[in-house]
Amino acid sequence: MNTKYIWLLLILIGFSSCNEPEDILKGTNAEPEVIVEPPALSSGTADFSNYVALGASFTAGFTDSALFKAAQENSFPNILAQQFSKAGGGIFSQPLMNDNIGGIAVGGAQIPGASTGPRLVFGGAGPVPLSSVIGPVTSTTDLLVNNPTGPFNNMGVPGAKSFHLLFDGYGNIANLGVSANPYFIRMASSPTATMLGDAMAQNPTFFTLSEIGGNDVLGYATSGGDGSNLITPSAGPPGIGFDSTFQFLISTLTSGGAKGVVTNVPYITDLPHFTTVPNNALVLDASTAAQLTGFFQAVAGIFTQVLIAQMVPPAQAQALASQYAIPFNEGSNRWIIDVPVTPSNPLGFRQMTEDELLVLTIDQDALAKGYGSVALTNEVLQVLGLLQAGGTPTPQQGALVIAAVNGIDDGDALDRDELTEIKNATDAYNTTIEALANANENVALVDLNTILQDAKINGILFDDFTLQTNLVTGGAVGLDGIHLTSRGYAYMANKFLEAIDTNFGSNFVASGNVAKAGDYPTNYHPTLQ
Repeated sequence: MNTKYIWLLLILIGFSSCNEPEDILKGTNAEPEVIVEPPALSSGTADFSNYVALGASFTAGFTDSALFKAAQENSFPNILAQQFSKAGGGIFSQPLMNDNIGGIAVGGAQIPGASTGPRLVFGGAGPVPLSSVIGPVTSTTDLLVNNPTGPFNNMGVPGAKSFHLLFDGYGNIANLGVSANPYFIRMASSPTATMLGDAMAQNPTFFTLSEIGGNDVLGYATSGGDGSNLITPSAGPPGIGFDSTFQFLISTLTSGGAKGVVTNVPYITDLPHFTTVPNNALVLDASTAAQLTGFFQAVAGIFTQVLIAQMVPPAQAQALASQYAIPFNEGSNRWIIDVPVTPSNPLGFRQMTEDELLVLTIDQDALAKGYGSVALTNEVLQVLGLLQAGGTPTPQQGALVIAAVNGIDDGDALDRDELTEIKNATDAYNTTIEALANANENVALVDLNTILQDAKINGILFDDFTLQTNLVTGGAVGLDGIHLTSRGYAYMANKFLEAIDTNFGSNFVASGNVAKAGDYPTNYHPTLQ
């Protein structure tokens, strides 16, 4: 029996050894695996031998409310330069900070400001200053001690507006605190240098001009449109108006035959800095809601009496004061905000509407009051008692009630008119940018506006990750709610490579020479210093 089975096994082995692999595959209906080798990388008509990146905070690699070394190394221009180096690109120099703390000091003293201090980190529940986790810190990047020596291929200057690229005092330390930028001070070739001039002095063969116009509306938005930081007008000569400034930048950068990529401006109010804090987060129980409703009815009644005392006809006084009889309900309610005093709103406050926004940096003390920033002072309670007893408040008592209404400051909110101003300016900038890009065969365009909207609405797929704009958890936007994470900048770099392939005949994407999502973090640990 054993001999019989041995012979059967040998016969089977013989049959199988006579079959080719293709025969076996045909018998199982399986197709042989086809391995397609990607094409060799080609630069197309672009010359990457001297790449210069000109722009603001996105170009610099700014993230988590700071500029620091690790973030700069993951800036989108540096990511691009790594791919360009495979297609004839040369050395890419950056003005690296001295540490991973972030921010800038002068003579050992930290420069105050939201963009010049140490970075934010994740504190378990949300973004917190680095110092709250590891203790007091001071930046070791000091304007008086250790400025690097240029020239620099990365000419990204956090905070720069369009006209700053042409301003010849922007890097003069004598103007610090007035009209100079500390980030450009440490990299400018001279006190009278301009950003564009230092870029052109390098004779770039390829350039990127990223998100010029973003800061021209961002400063207005982050200040709540309070008038302290105005939107750059579209009209005006170069160095003043956006349109002519951008046209001058493009014509200068391409004057020597260089090709490049520009971006349009995203709707910045889609960023989590403006969408994270809900404007209906005033949660009330039934008793407090009734108390506030009564309070504002009293405000309306008192204001009516004040107007009548000022000889305003009663019907007109009642109509004007009725807007202040704001009803509140048990559950979620919208905040009260300060607005400009106008003839139709003489008290300068009202309840927010559904589409209005609060900034991420809103005063937490105001939110902690628990009832819409309305202070029910003893004086107000006395007036309410007088009303309940059938008495009539004096104008002075009415003024006390009005003073007690402390709405959310104008700088903490964007109302309907301010949102319209931001959108109109952004649309005007983008019309100019797209027209100039379409008119110049040496310029490609990346539509950052659509990319940001896609990330906000549906999320965008990047390798095995989905990037969204939610603060902390979304993966696309850093802890300051405005600037991208390193993974977000890597995705941005890939969109630049796609535009370069489409417009200049290269094949970075087809050849597999692109950034990989897993190589770039979405946050940096507090111990990174």
